[in-house]
Amino acid sequence: MPGDTQPILVFGATGQQGGSVASALLQAGRRVRAFVRDPHASRSIALRDAGAELVQGQLADTGAMRAAMRGVAGVFSVQPSSGQGALYGMRDEDEVRHGIDIAEIAVESGVRHLVYSSSNAVGEEPTGMGHFDSKARIEAHLRRLPLTTTIIRPATFMEMLVMPGFGLDQGRFDFFMKPDQPMQFLAVEDIGRIVAAVFADPRRFGGATFDLAGDMVTGRQLQSLFTEAAGRPIRYARFSDDALAANPFLARLTELLDRGRLAGDADLQALRAINPGLLSFRTWLAGSGQAAFAAALGTSGGWRYGRG
Repeated sequence: MPGDTQPILVFGATGQQGGSVASALLQAGRRVRAFVRDPHASRSIALRDAGAELVQGQLADTGAMRAAMRGVAGVFSVQPSSGQGALYGMRDEDEVRHGIDIAEIAVESGVRHLVYSSSNAVGEEPTGMGHFDSKARIEAHLRRLPLTTTIIRPATFMEMLVMPGFGLDQGRFDFFMKPDQPMQFLAVEDIGRIVAAVFADPRRFGGATFDLAGDMVTGRQLQSLFTEAAGRPIRYARFSDDALAANPFLARLTELLDRGRLAGDADLQALRAINPGLLSFRTWLAGSGQAAFAAALGTSGGWRYGRG
């Protein structure tokens, strides 16, 4: 295809999702233009050394985004979320504005295909949580634009399960699910592989909206998998009522899971057809997740995601 010789512009290229996408595109032989805040940061330098073209800018700078989109075939759009707390200082209205700006500038620039990363909690009805409903607003705006768009809705990241603060250092693991309640999860590296396949076949994936996940596990299955990987017992339990009462953010997420909004509805068989190497949680934990799991086993402290 003619567009294969033109670069794909990747937002968030030094972060989890954008980094995964940039890496997978480069491995697939696609040219990558990475939109970065600091071209001298270690992650930016690693991208450059891997073959990416760096373009400096910030999401609030529409001029920089216009310059970055000149001559690109496609755009991967992802924004920091208010759910990430103080890490980025992003408000819901900022996320919506940046997501809409990227899409509208893509239309102005003649971009052929935009892939937007949303969340599997997004649906027709609002969730009542701003950092999910902001993505629904971006999705709705995208569908009104004269632009070939694919919307992916990733499940909860497997990487989240090995963050310190869930009790692994104390021989337990507390999380959202009831012991026999299933929930889908996704390894971040699989986002890049699937997005690379989407960009390679815009006729097939243009206009599509679909969930992404790599596995579905229950709390009891997590207990077994963590116990096996740790070589010692790890007890699973749902967050206690006291913990949920003390953290409204956790309480709202738990409620969304019980309502089915966070459980996930990805077609795992179809996703494996797109990405035959799709990682199960067991495979991920024994591979790229192993170091983070080992670190969590020896790290105490409170869970800070979403606070801030």
